Amino acid sequence: MTRVLVVGHGMAGARFVQELRTRDPGRRFELTVLGAEPEAAYNRVLLSSVLAGSLAPAEIETVPSAWYAAEDVELRTGVTVAAIDRRRRRVLTTAGEHVPYDHLVLATGSRPWVPPIEGLTGDDGELDRDVAVFRTLGDCRAMLARLHRVRHAVVLGGGLLGLEAARGLAGRGIAVEVVHPADRPMERQLDLDAGRVLARTLRSLGVHVRLNAGAVRFTDGWGGGGRGLRLEDGTRLPADLVVVACGVRPNSALAAAAGLETGRAVVVDDTMTSVTDPAIHAIGECAQHDGQVYGLVAPAWEQAAVLADVLSGGPARYGGSAVVTRLKAAGVDLAAMGETDVDDFADGVEVLRFADPARGTYQKVVIRDDRVTGAIMLGGPETVGAVTQLFDRAAPAPADRRALIFPGVAASSADAADAPDDQTICRCNGVTAGRIRAAGAGTVAEVAATTRATTGCGGCRADVAALLASRSTVEVPA
Repeated sequence: MTRVLVVGHGMAGARFVQELRTRDPGRRFELTVLGAEPEAAYNRVLLSSVLAGSLAPAEIETVPSAWYAAEDVELRTGVTVAAIDRRRRRVLTTAGEHVPYDHLVLATGSRPWVPPIEGLTGDDGELDRDVAVFRTLGDCRAMLARLHRVRHAVVLGGGLLGLEAARGLAGRGIAVEVVHPADRPMERQLDLDAGRVLARTLRSLGVHVRLNAGAVRFTDGWGGGGRGLRLEDGTRLPADLVVVACGVRPNSALAAAAGLETGRAVVVDDTMTSVTDPAIHAIGECAQHDGQVYGLVAPAWEQAAVLADVLSGGPARYGGSAVVTRLKAAGVDLAAMGETDVDDFADGVEVLRFADPARGTYQKVVIRDDRVTGAIMLGGPETVGAVTQLFDRAAPAPADRRALIFPGVAASSADAADAPDDQTICRCNGVTAGRIRAAGAGTVAEVAATTRATTGCGGCRADVAALLASRSTVEVPA
């Protein structure tokens, strides 16, 4: 029996175990999972919904603990690995235990980066009592436990995670300021105009974004004896809570200490195998493939499926992922993909654009050689499905380009009910319209249980509901 040891029980590690067991009906693999967190596997993407109060922690669980026992998988939570012994093919835990392996799968994810701002940490390097990171369910629970005494919160970082945390806090009635050093929020995904529209939309939802701003000190002695954050320009912001969302760093130190090649993360080939040791593999945020480190769930799940197939003797190879970023915040509907900040008048480029800032709408589609190579779809989600499909498949854009922005202009607009069977509805899990129809399910929940559709970012939920409704004359609960 081949011993497969998985280090990491996040979204990548948990999915890999499921994928491998699906391909292993004869139980050729002895599977052990070591997770540093004490939690059951959960959907980290939905943490902002837990923070906002729209979901309970139990509702974001992805793999029930009972599944592991039923599938003869040894799951050990609250276990941290201290070292890898490549010569003896075993790992050493911080408790002093050695766990052997034939194949080691690193799915250790990332850790938050805390900038060197005075007052965020104490002399011991630990976070101040009123400073939090937003990365795990434990982090989320810790914030929830203190919200009863928080009136003002400052979020450091206006990227995807920072905005989701800010919107979640604002949904609790807390006054929220986002401090961001760039000239727009989500500058890696949005152009300047889209960033402005997004900032305006967030302001209407109770989140004020301060751009081109940097913090220098978190300090006591605020008005009324409170605490606050001082900015570089001298501005003082009251802050009962500071949430750090300034980016993450891959957890690759364990691999580097074992002599594996690392760049920004563990360097792997197309089989998700370390280029240094054929017995060690990496997936998710701790893996670097072809120079890329992906920080989203869909690529991690693609990598998990490839590695499971490879270990099972299959031909799968990973060729990289076409990334679509979705902001998951109540009241904001945003998807961004590919190249977005391009010169409208560059040779060989078509740029379609529609903006209605007062209504929170900004849509932009970039076309090269008759193919969609980038898009920003903020507000007005009616055509995002069609644009995403064209981007994913590199399929020809419609002759009437207006159909990419305005629904109803042409038949190619996104109508999930009429989607062909081979059209992908759930990008996170790669679920097509045909699979959803074939599942024979009557509700979105049944579709999720059967196909996993909607269990990633949740952005396809309305499309799944539309597919189901098209098959029945009765109303399908969403």
